[in-house]
Amino acid sequence: MLNNKGFILKRLWNLMVSVGPGFFLVGYSVGTGSVVAMASAGSRFGLSFLWALALSCIFSFVMLEAYGRYALVTGEGALYSYKKHFKQFGSLLALITLVGLIIVEILALIGIMGIIANLIKEWSVLLFGGNGWNPLWVAGSIIIILYILILLGEYSFFEKVLIVFVSAMGLSFILTMFLVLPEPGELAKGLIPTIPDNTNAPMIIAALVGTTLTAPTFVVRSTLLKEKKWKLKQMKQQRKDAIVAVILIFLVSGAIMACAAGTLYVINKPVEEVITMVTLVEPLLGRFALSIFVMGILGAALSSIFPIAMLAPLLIGDYRNKSINYKGFQFRILTGIAILFGLIVPLLGVRPVFAMLISQLFQIFVLPVVVLAIIYLLNRKDLMGEYKAGYWLNTGLLLTFIFSLIISYQSVIGLITSFNSIF
Repeated sequence: MLNNKGFILKRLWNLMVSVGPGFFLVGYSVGTGSVVAMASAGSRFGLSFLWALALSCIFSFVMLEAYGRYALVTGEGALYSYKKHFKQFGSLLALITLVGLIIVEILALIGIMGIIANLIKEWSVLLFGGNGWNPLWVAGSIIIILYILILLGEYSFFEKVLIVFVSAMGLSFILTMFLVLPEPGELAKGLIPTIPDNTNAPMIIAALVGTTLTAPTFVVRSTLLKEKKWKLKQMKQQRKDAIVAVILIFLVSGAIMACAAGTLYVINKPVEEVITMVTLVEPLLGRFALSIFVMGILGAALSSIFPIAMLAPLLIGDYRNKSINYKGFQFRILTGIAILFGLIVPLLGVRPVFAMLISQLFQIFVLPVVVLAIIYLLNRKDLMGEYKAGYWLNTGLLLTFIFSLIISYQSVIGLITSFNSIF
């Protein structure tokens, strides 16, 4: 019996490892930002924005398939391809995309560390009383631990760490969801596109999409497939990897939204402070909710901080068409500088929930450029040959582009209407 259990667990682990590059996307997308965005959406609007999550996941698959196909056929990274194939303005396009994605990375790190530092402070108040631990010291300690882990790692190490964190986090929210599961009619209603007449609605939608339909992961997709040494013969595996990734994102993100809809929305308690999110897992964990939620959010943070911190060296390596040395000087310096930005929220006293939401809004501005670039590349017969984009992929990419423009507009509206709420 024990041998059978061991065999099943081993098979499950092998399955998860086989979709490793997809877990980079899951780790990046379903992290602290996703928890905040989905909890904010569910607590304010119930399941009204489930349609936005579903569309984001569908379009994420389209983009993963597009960039994955391009990488396997040409063996080139995305930024290097921009530089090489867009003639006179290729270098400029690649550089603008590179800088834009690194800014997105820094903003995300700022928001994530603010959430974590604030939550651990609240946890320390519960355990030890008084005013709790200083958020700045908390953030500094976490940064040191993270950097030590980064110094130890190869890509395979990061991949396995992400699998553990993402799995643990997803399981806790999915189990809680079943305790507060909404009616099937509510789920179906949530899949019908509607935007409530509320000043916060544009910001919440844009943040929700920004944490799911993430431009950095699509650009980095080609680099990760090269790191795995996948070739044309892995085309089906690449597609399976993308499908599994977007299904996991929808399930975990949808579970978080459903938890918020079933707990906070019904008592009209929107997420404005970090501590409010503990309510999401109280039906499952009771008085242990805060302690377990802190560990879950730490898992979510680590699952997203690792890919985010790695983003700059991955993008620069792609731009220069060079392999990544995970123990090299450049990798260590760039990741170290990136995670230091996590001290900004504790230093400035910015409200962490709104800082996290605002950081997600900026994700969406780079997306239209990334979509247009891959449409051009995939439709070049001289590059793609028989794997040139067909009717269905082109239709999917065109719809993704239109959707990205709509959400970019929502982001602008959200920034204008919600700026005063950040401080």
